[in-house]
Amino acid sequence: MTGEEATGGARRTTEPDAAAVVARASVRPTIIDVSVRAGVSRMTVSRALRAPHLVRPDTREAIARAIDELGYVPDRAAEALSTRRSGFVGLVVPTLTNTNFADAARGLTDIIRREGYELLIGYTDYDENAMLRHVRDMLGRRAEALVLPAGPRGPALRALLAGETIPIVQMAGLVADPVHPMVGYSNHEAGRLAARHLIALGHTRIGVLAAEGDGLSCDHRGGRRLEGFLEVLREEGLGEDLVQRMGKPPVSFTQGGQAMGALLDRAPDLHAVFAVSDLVGVGALMECRRRGVRVPEDVSLMGFGGFEIGGAVVPALTTVAVDYRAIGERTGTMVLDLLAGRHDVPRIVDLGVTLVQRETTAFRPALLSVPA
Repeated sequence: MTGEEATGGARRTTEPDAAAVVARASVRPTIIDVSVRAGVSRMTVSRALRAPHLVRPDTREAIARAIDELGYVPDRAAEALSTRRSGFVGLVVPTLTNTNFADAARGLTDIIRREGYELLIGYTDYDENAMLRHVRDMLGRRAEALVLPAGPRGPALRALLAGETIPIVQMAGLVADPVHPMVGYSNHEAGRLAARHLIALGHTRIGVLAAEGDGLSCDHRGGRRLEGFLEVLREEGLGEDLVQRMGKPPVSFTQGGQAMGALLDRAPDLHAVFAVSDLVGVGALMECRRRGVRVPEDVSLMGFGGFEIGGAVVPALTTVAVDYRAIGERTGTMVLDLLAGRHDVPRIVDLGVTLVQRETTAFRPALLSVPA
């Protein structure tokens, strides 16, 4: 008996039996409970959860209402055992501080959810060993596909991936002869585009802010941009000695400011600077303001990535932009095509880069030839 209970003419209040409360709380609603409440079959509930576009809207609404009323949570582990499908795609990114990778993850998620898949994300901080751990863990959890950042692989990771039969797609920086299908852009061409832009503005004393790192655990994408940039400087007969390293990736605003300060100390007669990331470029811009160096009157400055903050700062940062949301969406489409067994999936999808000229780069008239 619970509530108020009569005892010797007096009334006292008793607490509900604790064991009964625990027992009730431990009985979780099942998919059968949902099917009964919604008035549909168990298979229809399962289909609505995995591929809602295959279920009539009114049926989906009834199932969703039953789920809300019962507080039902699907048992993914049991489903994976019975169907040998986990329902998730693994994504490994170099860093979580880069909003471009967040945009790619969002675009990828939007596409794969149409077929009932969810995304499981791991980040490496540019560490090859962390990449290997994430891939092993995702494969151990029966990921149905993997999306990995493009770049060189160590022997252990190469061997692990070579033995896999699930779809594997590389994303972001393109390479010439990929082992797996890939979606992205050319970092090398991005660097060349940035160099051509600054040279076209009449700049000849040009510096670069880049991350440190060698071997497998480094920013290979930034390294390729640097290679492309310096390649153009060599082609134009310009010096390539003003490369300022700023520490290991992932790089930050603070590192960008410190590197810009060091570069200005080395070469106060700088004409222009290319930062291999917009985050670094914004940090460099703040350092110029602290020192009273006018941008772009004294020094032109540009970055890479098309980050939102680059367009919000004053003056707005010139950049080489990449549509990472589109990269994520196209990667998601490729993953679904591969999961469906389609054989006409392209090996490389190049979405290109775009020069976005804003307020931090300008002509340097004194360095341009003046007609007599």
